[in-house]
Formats: sequence, C-alpha cells, structure tokens
Amino acid sequence: MNRARYFFSVIVPSYDRLDEVRELVRSLGDQTFPAESFEVLVVDDGSTDGTRDWIEAECRSTGMNLRCLCQSRQGPGAARNLGMSHAEGTFFVFIDSDCTAPPDWLSVIHAALEDDPEIRGFGGRDDARPDFPPLLKAINYSMTAFLTTGGLRGGRKKRLARFYPRSFNMGIHRDLYGQIGGFGGLRHGQDIEFSNRMLRSGGKIAYIPGSVVYHRRRTSLRRFYRQVFNWGVARINLYKIDSRMLEPLHAAPAAGFWAAAFFTLLALIYPVIFPVWIVLAGIAVFLFLASGVHAAIRFKCLRTGVLTPAVMALQITGYALGFTTAFIRRVILGRGEWTGFVKRYDK
Repeated sequence: MNRARYFFSVIVPSYDRLDEVRELVRSLGDQTFPAESFEVLVVDDGSTDGTRDWIEAECRSTGMNLRCLCQSRQGPGAARNLGMSHAEGTFFVFIDSDCTAPPDWLSVIHAALEDDPEIRGFGGRDDARPDFPPLLKAINYSMTAFLTTGGLRGGRKKRLARFYPRSFNMGIHRDLYGQIGGFGGLRHGQDIEFSNRMLRSGGKIAYIPGSVVYHRRRTSLRRFYRQVFNWGVARINLYKIDSRMLEPLHAAPAAGFWAAAFFTLLALIYPVIFPVWIVLAGIAVFLFLASGVHAAIRFKCLRTGVLTPAVMALQITGYALGFTTAFIRRVILGRGEWTGFVKRYDK
C-alpha cells in the first residue's frame, strides 16, 4: 500500500496501565491505515509496571513503528507535551490508554483531512464496545444523553454548545501546535483549555463524526461520581481562564438540579403546590425511565437499561455539586484554583 498523504504521530500518555496499553497498542497494530504512515509514541509517566519493557519487546517482535518515552510523574498533559516534542508526524493524534481503536480509525481521520486540507485540528467521539460490561455501557449512554451533561460533549453534528475536541480522540497539525503551544497545567479540563486555544487560533477545527474510539473507563459508581464532580469544578476553572469556555448550557445541569431541590422543598412547605410537584416529578421520572428503556434496546442489555436512570441521576448530581461548590469558592469568594477530589481519586 502506498504511503498516505499525511504522517500521523499517535500519542498515548500512560501511568501504570500496562494491561490497557497492551490492548490499545494491539488495536493500533490492526489499523487498515498504512503502517508506514504512522508512529505510536507511548509516554510512560513514571510507571512501575514494566510498560517500557513491554513496549520495547512488542516493537522488536512486531516491527511496529512504536516508541516509549519516559518521564518522572508529571501528569498526562506533560506526557502529551513530551510526546509532541519527539513526534515526527504532520498531525499529532491523541488517544487515552483506556481506549481502543477500531481498525478504520486512522483511515477515517485521514480521509476527512484529505477531503478538507484546511483542517488544522479535529476531534471525534467515544463509544462503548459490545463486550463492555453493563455499567460501562450505562455510563457511555448517560455521557451522550440529551438529559445529562453528555449533550455538552459534541457527540452530534448539531449541538447546543461549542464542540471542544477531547484528549481521548483528537488531533492537531504540527504547525498549529507550534503556534499555540502544548497542554497547560489544569488537573481536569486541560484538553478543553487546549482545544479552546485551537479554536481561538483561527485555524479550522473539525468534528469528524466517523472517528470513533472505544472508551473503557476505569470506573465504578463511586469513581464516576468523583469524576463528574471534578468536571463541574473544571468548568469554573476554565471560566476563570477564559469566560468563553462557560456557556449558558454548561450551567444548565446545576440550575436544573437546584431548581428541582428548591421546588421540592417548597412543595413540602406549601402543600397547595404539591400536586404540581407530583406532575413535574412524574415527567422527570418518565424521562429517566424512558432513557433506560432506550439504553436497553440500544445495547441489547436489560441490566444496562436498569442501571442507566441511576447513572444519569448520579451524573447530574455530581456535576451540579462540583460546579456549584467551585462557583462559590472561585467566583463569589474569589479564591484560587481548586481541583476537587484529589486524594484517592481513582479509588
């Protein structure tokens, strides 16, 4: 097969995720895209699980254009920056270690770039693989559902908020990287801040709907709550960097949560409005249950359908509490940057 027009550098930050890296790298080795037209850079962020040794052995046994770069524990943003500083590609393509790529992933991206040579940055979407457990499918559904914060992530061509490419599936032209620099130091939301600079550059940033990765999140309900809480916090941190990164829709989950809480309290104090509360609560319950039915049909999994309403409620609650807490701390009280959950974040 002839060499493709664009050479890609696929950059993967990793910290003690050897099992995930194995699965991801092998999915990249199965790409239909010409092997001579891309390289894979795994940036090991101080792992102790043998990631570097495995990468070197895999490179020797397969002949894949695969390298491992190492740094002391500095976080995923610094890891991606290190990868870009060593990358040889025209485009730097990012994927997270807890993802895998379908065989046509890079081919789809390349076709979109060939169709529109003006594109200087891009993003795609994430989805659940058929073999994912029911909880991960429920989380995937919730994160892309209209009723939750999922509608903010840009899973459709038509959306109510600006599309920001995310680090699990995004890319940038080498020239644009030279113009805007690398990832910043935010603990959460650094990919949105990076994407915001991409959008402000004036270069064309595209959403490629056919570019899909399978995102196997390392999560439980407890971890998921802490994660979405930190997303709410991150949105306020992003606002303090650039107010354009906070659109009205980003506040909608928090506004809806507190409006529901206030109206519930009002209905308990004033019984005369209790019947109205019953009707509104019934509508909300119906929408959540209908989402569960839709999730069960979509994934052909009854347990996913049962879990979905609870996951959606947890997502809205966690995001709303994180958003509100950060808003009070940073906007009202004027305090400095706050991260949210830090200790035992993944536990």
